[in-house]
Amino acid sequence: MSRETNSDEIPVNVVTENQTESDDSSEESESLQISFEEHSKLLDLEKQKVSEYEEKLKHVLADFQNLNRKTQSDIENGVNAKVGEFVLDFLKIYDDFIRAKEVFSDSKINTEGLDSILKNMDSLLKKYHVIPIDALGEIFDPNFHEAISIITDPDLDDNTITKEIRKGYISHERLIRPTLVEISKKG
Repeated sequence: MSRETNSDEIPVNVVTENQTESDDSSEESESLQISFEEHSKLLDLEKQKVSEYEEKLKHVLADFQNLNRKTQSDIENGVNAKVGEFVLDFLKIYDDFIRAKEVFSDSKINTEGLDSILKNMDSLLKKYHVIPIDALGEIFDPNFHEAISIITDPDLDDNTITKEIRKGYISHERLIRPTLVEISKKG
């Protein structure tokens, strides 16, 4: 049999009868001392492993939290993009109703039915925080306005909005559709 040391084995000291009592006590204390030192080293190694695992766990937890935030953000952005597309399509229909009402009003036709529909549409837009951009008389802002014509007017400051051609809208501080405007230039 080979005398290899296996970490699973428990060391056993065999004492012969002819050893003296002092030999026994010195060997026992030596054995205890070695055993204590070995255990102390093992304890230190285990503490180091625990510390490393704690660090790994902290990193994994941070990665999970970052992934969770990113996933939530991606979901929100996806939903907002789809809602934005829907609102844009809805606003086209809304614009058609407004134009129809104006044509009927100019022709002296009763518009009570259209007025009721437009009122419901307005309350729906308000419910979902879709707010019109008031641009008339304001200074042109490329973040909210899109200029499609320029007029010369010496009485107005440069880039003053003189006419709204199509209403713009914002929702949750995000531009849904810019206002199409006419702006002034000094002559």
